[in-house]
Amino acid sequence: MRIVFMGTPEFAVPSLRTLLEFPGAEVVGVFTQPDRPKGRGNKLTPSPVKQAALEAGIPVFQPERIRKTGVEALRELKPNLCVTAAFGQILSREILEIPALGNINVHASLLPRHRGAAPIAYAIMAGDKKTGVTTMMMDEGIDTGDILMQRETEIGESETCAELTERLGKIGAETLRATLQALTEGTLKQIPQKHEKMTYDPMLTKEMGTTDFTGSADRVRGLINGLNPWPCVSIPWGGERLKLLRAAGAEGTGTPGEILLADPKGGLVVACGEGAVRILEVQAPGGKRMRAEDYLRGHPADVRNLKI
Repeated sequence: MRIVFMGTPEFAVPSLRTLLEFPGAEVVGVFTQPDRPKGRGNKLTPSPVKQAALEAGIPVFQPERIRKTGVEALRELKPNLCVTAAFGQILSREILEIPALGNINVHASLLPRHRGAAPIAYAIMAGDKKTGVTTMMMDEGIDTGDILMQRETEIGESETCAELTERLGKIGAETLRATLQALTEGTLKQIPQKHEKMTYDPMLTKEMGTTDFTGSADRVRGLINGLNPWPCVSIPWGGERLKLLRAAGAEGTGTPGEILLADPKGGLVVACGEGAVRILEVQAPGGKRMRAEDYLRGHPADVRNLKI
């Protein structure tokens, strides 16, 4: 079976490696986003999928818009099946009709909940207790195709988007392997989504990293954990912006944004509109991520003069 894989971030790499190991599968090409500037030097950096594909000796294609400049390259590869995982581009009907067996997508949510570009972050921000991965047969809509298989997992109380993404990447690869096995055995079933239960999540923006703590403690905790690694919630602190990287619920009440505790032993606790949150990890500009207690040890704070 000739397979073309389309994906970009680290989440997609385990799925690509599953295809490379699957009996009877031949990955004949990989499509991924063009190299993007990254880091302080804005050096062009290949995507994790591109790096994995090159290591495996697979031809890589990087069209800026696959529906405009990648169709012929895809057609020449003559795939029987296309598999996508967080590719980052919308496929046209012309592309969807090229592989005879269709296009399978590995999506990081329990569809129809959390359609869109950032399902993992939004699941955490929404306070969901569980999430998972769905393999689906792609159509022209955004994550609207028939469900093939799903796997569930619980979301930890202080689990960040970065951590959950790594776990779901592995779960996605396992789900894809089971999906391919059923496909080859002729037992794969397609289940239409219940579209009336759908939720759609827009792309994350940098502006989402500012919070005023007027929401409930659960809401603020979800924002802090869900927006790590990007854009990260940040607060003014000592004349600079302090990133809040991980949070959990805490005892305490007060005016939203009031610092209830800022102590090298007790940690950092902030009042919310309802309840309070304990900040577990922070990062100062140009610094390393560290436990809030360790940061406070080097940056003592006078709680009486602090309010976010």
